[in-house]
Amino acid sequence: MDLQNSLRELLNSLKRGELDVDEVVEKLSFLPYEDLDDVKLDWHRSIRRGIGEIIYTPGKSDEQLIKIAKSLSEHRANAIFSRMTKDKYEMLKSFLPNMEYRDDSRLALCRFETPIGRGGVAIIAAGSSDRPVAEEAAGVAEFAGCKVKRFYDVGVAGIHRLFPYLPEIRKSSAIVVVAGMEGALPSVVAGLVSTLVIAVPTSVGYGASFGGLAALLSMLNACSGGVVVVNIDNGVGAGIAAALVAAKDEAR
Repeated sequence: MDLQNSLRELLNSLKRGELDVDEVVEKLSFLPYEDLDDVKLDWHRSIRRGIGEIIYTPGKSDEQLIKIAKSLSEHRANAIFSRMTKDKYEMLKSFLPNMEYRDDSRLALCRFETPIGRGGVAIIAAGSSDRPVAEEAAGVAEFAGCKVKRFYDVGVAGIHRLFPYLPEIRKSSAIVVVAGMEGALPSVVAGLVSTLVIAVPTSVGYGASFGGLAALLSMLNACSGGVVVVNIDNGVGAGIAAALVAAKDEAR
């Protein structure tokens, strides 16, 4: 059965009272993607997850990126291009004039619709060098509709810098903590709050940090409970996780 017939049958089932609205929405989330040969765009991801396509830019050809941009424009679909360089943005902005580019996070945000409102997310960065990854997480969470507050350069080398912000941080629905070096900050923060802490190890550090591996292992071995860990430099994954947590909190 093709997409058009599937939609017609679904709507007829609603009309006949065989399905209610929530059941129709659930079934819509499983309908086909758009097949552009070597690119397949999942337009119903926002129905299933509440967040649309996030397109990882490195490794994609100019032809593929242009194909994606044209389809986004045609469908007026919200999407994020991650790890995008400025020259790729310049290439695509004629197809997506509403696209916003953020140098600090290398995110290109394409928004046609206002996202649903979500709870608050705190983004905490241990050092200024962790800012690009922190901004990636912040940008994704903001794009998903979260109210984001940033607290930067408050790492364990001067942990007293964190304390004045704790009352504000504790109001958040989700907390993202970004740190390189030995990666100790997420465990410290988790011991001071009642909220889930999403830890992001970064590749910032000297030789034996092994490109973020030391921070990753430290966070995985956090003494404080309630710390979950994403991959090294994965601000996108942390932003999505925070947005999903914040959405559940806002719904209560």
